[in-house]
Parts: sequence; structure tokens; C-alpha cells
Amino acid sequence: MHSFVGRRTVNISSFKICVVLLIGLLLIAGCRQRPANDQQNMQEINVAAAANLTDAFAEVAKQFTAKSGIRVVYSFGSTADLTKQIENGGPFDVFASADVEHIEELSQKGLIVPDSRALYARGRLVIWTPPQGRVKINRLEDITNADVKVVAIAKPDLAPYGRATVETLKALNIWPQVEPKVVYGTNVSNTKQFATSGNADVAFLPLALMKKGEGQYLEVDEQLHQPIDQALAMVKASSKQDMARRFVNFVLGDEGQAILKQYGYSNPSAK
Repeated sequence: MHSFVGRRTVNISSFKICVVLLIGLLLIAGCRQRPANDQQNMQEINVAAAANLTDAFAEVAKQFTAKSGIRVVYSFGSTADLTKQIENGGPFDVFASADVEHIEELSQKGLIVPDSRALYARGRLVIWTPPQGRVKINRLEDITNADVKVVAIAKPDLAPYGRATVETLKALNIWPQVEPKVVYGTNVSNTKQFATSGNADVAFLPLALMKKGEGQYLEVDEQLHQPIDQALAMVKASSKQDMARRFVNFVLGDEGQAILKQYGYSNPSAK
């Protein structure tokens, strides 16, 4: 009799231990699943942005996310290519172009939210010699010299900064001498890489991509080309209109404009 009671006591205790262990395992499993659920529920927007914005918009995203809790996922590229992606249903919430024309093009096709269109920056064009560069550029006309073998330019039909470059060289009446030396990048980041890798002696780039101590650059007179005004807008097909508008308002607001100014942009509305 005593031995039976003893065995029963042990069995009940074991059962209790098993229940406690089972509850513990369920709690651990629940804790492990929460980060994945949080990741899925994290608010984020997808922004198509011209390549000249790579550095500046990295800082914009950092400050915008800190303020709003909304993560920004960028797709950088040439303005023309990003426009085509939006026309083909690309999953973007906002488009920050390197010009005004492509935003207008999308507007005419009914692909953006009309009242979200706005100018957000005016860019500056420079000619850049990389740190290991073997040529010295004191004025733009120096690129016609024999020691300058290759000049990198973003494709003018894809990138507004490339178009401004060609306008500049034509205004100086040196385009015929320079054109045979030109290699074309698909966007300004790709164009910079040509010079960085030593495959070009100089490159025409946005001031926004210049880093302190990284080679030498000479600013191009803005009178030599059409203003590089940049516009942005919300994509009409976006399912995240509220978050997209918050991002647009941040870029256009004092905080966003202050960041852009740090990277060499000016406010076109102030001109």
C-alpha cells in the first residue's frame, strides 16, 4: 500500500514537471517567432531614386526613419530606366527623379499622384579627377589636351547630368574634340566608377557625389547648361499613400532640405 502511494506521488510530480517544461518550450517558441512577425509588420516604403541621390538619400532615410519609424528601401538608377520601371508596374511608392521631364511624362500617363509633384533640389555639375589621376584640369577646356585620353559622361538620353554635360561642352564649342574621347555610363554612379577604376581620366558628375579628400573637382558654370532641377512625386499605384506622403513632406521640409544642402544641392524654389 505504501509503495503504491509512493509511486503515485512520483508520477504526479513527473506530470507537473512535464507540464512546466511544455509551457516553457511554448513560451520560447513564441519569443522566437516574434522578431519574424515584427519584421513582416515593419512599416517600409520603396523609393525609386536617381543615382545622384545615393549619398544624400542615405542620410535622408536615416533621419526620416528615426523620426517616423518607417524604413526606406531604395532602388537607385538612371532617371530614364526608373521611369520605365514605373511604367511597367514597378513596386515603388515614391519616385525622386534627376529632372522634371520624366515626372511630367509619368503625370501625363496618369501614373503619379498629381498633388504630390514638387521640385525638391537643384543639382550642380562638376568635372572630377580621381585621387590617382595623372592629369590636371584647371579649366574645362583642358579636357581637349592630348594627355586626357578618356572622358566619362553619363548617357545623356538616360541621365540629366549627362545631358547637362553635353550642353556644357557644346556651349564651349569643344564637343567635336571631346566626343571621340567619351565613354558613357548608364548612370552617374557607373560613370564615377569608370574614373575610379582608372578607365577614364576625368568624369562629369554631380557635386553631391563628391567626397572630401577624394580627388579634385571643378564646378561647372551653371550658365553653360539648363538648370538641373529635380522633381519627385508619389506613385499612384502605391498602396502606402500615407507613408509615401510623409516621406515626400520630409524631403521638402526643413530637415530634408538641410540634408540636401549639405550634399551640394540648392532649393530650386528659392531661385
